[in-house]
Amino acid sequence: MTRIVSVVVVSRDRPRLLLRTLLGLSQLDHTAFEVVLVADAAGRAAIDASPFAGRVKLAAFDQANISAARNLGIAQAAGEVIAFIDDDSVPEPTWLSRLTAPFDAAEVSAATGYVRGRNGISFQSRCARVDALGWDHPVPMPGDAVQVLDTRPGDAVKTVGTNCAFRSDVLRRHGGFDPAIRFFLDETELDLRLAWTGARIAVVPGAEVHHGFAASGRRTAARRPTTLHEEAASVAILLRKHAPEADMAAQFRLRRQAQERRLARHLVQGTAEPRHYSDVLTSFDAGWADGMARPLHSLAPLPEPQAGFLRFKTAPGETRVLAGRPGNVARLRQEAERHVAEGGRASLFLFGRTGLYHRVRFTHAGVWEQSGGQFGRSDRNMPIFQAVTYDRRLTAEIARLSARNLPEY
Repeated sequence: MTRIVSVVVVSRDRPRLLLRTLLGLSQLDHTAFEVVLVADAAGRAAIDASPFAGRVKLAAFDQANISAARNLGIAQAAGEVIAFIDDDSVPEPTWLSRLTAPFDAAEVSAATGYVRGRNGISFQSRCARVDALGWDHPVPMPGDAVQVLDTRPGDAVKTVGTNCAFRSDVLRRHGGFDPAIRFFLDETELDLRLAWTGARIAVVPGAEVHHGFAASGRRTAARRPTTLHEEAASVAILLRKHAPEADMAAQFRLRRQAQERRLARHLVQGTAEPRHYSDVLTSFDAGWADGMARPLHSLAPLPEPQAGFLRFKTAPGETRVLAGRPGNVARLRQEAERHVAEGGRASLFLFGRTGLYHRVRFTHAGVWEQSGGQFGRSDRNMPIFQAVTYDRRLTAEIARLSARNLPEY
């Protein structure tokens, strides 16, 4: 059953990455969805000057509050299911169809998928539960089968903000996201509210998104935090709402110690200087005080959308596979990009005669590109070195992806 879906994207200060996200969405195999973009002036200008002009619902928003921005997107969304993806992420082609399939079961209120990190191989997040204190607890998942998990007060299933979907009536009834939480734990706080009702949440391993953790006003490209104000404020607010009997002083110490370890790792890696350490921890202390003082409000139900459904056009063409040695990269990339520009999907495999680890990326021209050594590993559980011919390695990699995200192979 093909469900009518709204995909909400919030964007601020990332117009170029936003266009790449929309390009990824244009290659989805799900055909019945719209895109609701809540963006700052730069993002809206980039859309107006792009091929996506007139194809998305645009809402103006330029505040550093992702919860309020998402609620504005929900108010525009006409789909029966509302999915979320970040503007520094790209979905695999089968993402939306797989993520929304569990909603065929009436008892499913929300769904979440897996997220791969910057190298396109390693997982950034998979399945986890979250307690009333906001701490994650990883859950082993056998195989790739969809699991529908129960929740109860204080024991939620964690949805990932860049890869999640909710029934629109559930989101609206619960008031969407809490604007008091401007950044960090925004979806976790919603998950805990859903757990109060015993909601059932689907975990969909095959629904994958690639998330790059782009630089922002809160972190560098190396993922070193430049401020922890809103993270600390969000933790304090979540505890006040969901764990009012918690020892707040103890939780403050635990959270601060976790950030101290995080910053220490950056010092060791050379991505931070000693002066950053004290400055960032000072921002954590100020943010915690802000979160303890920030008013809490009951969330009113969100209104039904006023605008109708605006179907987002997707690529109708076939998937094409190209492969070769790095010496042929210019010609192969040109050919792959031409195929995408004509409305198709393209995957490019570039294997050198080395044992280099593989990387996967979605280029700004819309090509899925996997590069690395013919003898290197593409899965971090593989042996470090594999004695294999080029043809057999290419066949194995195509088969691996065909089972995961490109069924047209």
